[in-house]
Amino acid sequence: MACYTKVEKETCIACGTCGAIAPEVFEYDDSGFSQSVLDNNKGVQAVPEEVAEDVEEAYEGCPSGSIKLNDTPFKPKTPVSS
Repeated sequence: MACYTKVEKETCIACGTCGAIAPEVFEYDDSGFSQSVLDNNKGVQAVPEEVAEDVEEAYEGCPSGSIKLNDTPFKPKTPVSS
């Protein structure tokens, strides 16, 4: 079954766990926070089957709960109107 992932940068503590476990999927952005390199952290491209287990392990090991997993693509955030 396909899974999708992204990182909530607002809560990421840049500990390096995800990049150590699944370097094919997670790396740091220019600000030093983790992101999914599959789709520029949008969570709309399925995680390749060969690294899905690593992504799940990174999700479970993320101390801040910043890695998100879903069985369907994430919906884009809608801007809040004032």
